[in-house]
Amino acid sequence: MSTRRGFLGAALSSPSLIALAPTVPGFLARTARVAAPLRDGRVLVVVELNGGNDGINTVVPFADEGYAKHRKTLRLSKDRLIKVDERIALHASLRDVSGLLEAGQLVIAQGVSYPNPSRSHFQSLATWHTGRLDPQEHKGPGWLGRALDEAGGVASTLLQVGSDPLPVAIVGRRSISTSIERLDDLTLDAGSDPRSALARMRSSDDTEAFVQRTMLDAYTVADRIQQLARGTEDARYPQSNLASRLRLVARLMKGGLASRVFYTLQTGYDTHYAQPDTHANLLLELSSALKAFLDDLSAARLADRVVVLVFSEFGRTVRENGSAGTDHGTSGPVFLAGPNVNGGLVGAAPSLLDLDPTHGDLRTTFDFRWIYATVLEEWLGLPAKAALGDEFERLPLFRA
Repeated sequence: MSTRRGFLGAALSSPSLIALAPTVPGFLARTARVAAPLRDGRVLVVVELNGGNDGINTVVPFADEGYAKHRKTLRLSKDRLIKVDERIALHASLRDVSGLLEAGQLVIAQGVSYPNPSRSHFQSLATWHTGRLDPQEHKGPGWLGRALDEAGGVASTLLQVGSDPLPVAIVGRRSISTSIERLDDLTLDAGSDPRSALARMRSSDDTEAFVQRTMLDAYTVADRIQQLARGTEDARYPQSNLASRLRLVARLMKGGLASRVFYTLQTGYDTHYAQPDTHANLLLELSSALKAFLDDLSAARLADRVVVLVFSEFGRTVRENGSAGTDHGTSGPVFLAGPNVNGGLVGAAPSLLDLDPTHGDLRTTFDFRWIYATVLEEWLGLPAKAALGDEFERLPLFRA
C-alpha cells in the first residue's frame, strides 16, 4: 500500500521540490497533514524514568519490618518522609507530588510489573514499550502506535520531546511518530522561506501536488505554533532537563498542535552505587517539573485534557548492595497525574518480607497491561485489545 512517506520520496524526484525540501522544518514535513488545530481532545503525556527507579525509596513502605531489615544504609528516616497513611510515605523530594496527591490529582499504583519479569534494561523496556511479553513481538509496533493505528479516521501524530532515540512505544504502522527537541526546530532557515515559489508551482502530477500542499501546510502549522507558543513564555518552570521538555509539551499544546500522545524521558535511574543523593535529586526534578507542567496547563485551561503517566522499566532490589546502591529488580510504582484521575493509592504495596523465592525480589500486585488497558479504553477511548493482544482487567484510575 502506498504511504505518505512513499509519496514524499517519489515526489522529491522533482528538481524543483528537491531544491525547496531542505528548507521545510523536518518535524513538520512529517506531520503537517495531520496537524490541524486541536483544543478539546484528550491527551496522554508519558514520562519514562529510564534506568529502573527504586520504587521502595520512592513510595516508601516504612512500616514494613522488611524495610529496616534489608535497607541498613539506604533506609530513609521516618521523620523526614511525607506520610500518605500509617504504612506508606513518599520520599522527601516528592513534596510537589504529595501536593497533587492531597488534591486528588495523583494516582499511585503499587507493585506494578509483569509475569516472569526481565532484569535486562533492553528486554524490559521492549516489554513495556510494546505491551507484549513474547520477544518475537518486540520488533513490531509499540502499544500506543498500535492503538492509534486501530482508531480509524485520520492518521494520528505521536510526538517525542527530546533528543533520545524514538521510543518503540509510539511507533505505529499508520500513525506518524516523530521527535522535536526545541521550539526552534520549527523555525525556518534565515532567508529561506520558499512559500512564494511553492505557491507558483503548477504540476499535473498528483504525487508532486500532494507534496507541494504538504510543504505549504508545514509552514502554516509552523507559523501558527510559533505565534501562539511564543506568547506562553511567562510560565514558571524549574531549571532542569525534564522541566524544559514538559514546558515544550505545554507550549505545543497551547499552540494547538494535534498530538494525542507526547512522550519524554528522564534518565539516570540506574543507581547501582551512591544512590541516596542521586535518587533524591532525580525525584526532586520529577516532582517539581510535573507540578510546574500541570500548573501551566491549568492556567491555560488545558489541564482537564491531560493525564500524565509516569513509569520505569523495573524497580530495584529489596536488598541494598555493598556500594550504597541497588541492583535491577522487578515491580515498582506507576504514577498517573491530572485533574481527572481518581486520586490515591491503588493496590497493596508488596511485602518486603514475603519475597519471590526465585530471586528474592518484590512480588507483583498489578500487571502493567491493566494500567495500559485502562488508560487506552477509559482515557483515550482507544481499543485496548488491539494494542495489547488480549483483554486485561481495568483499574479504578479515573473519576467516574
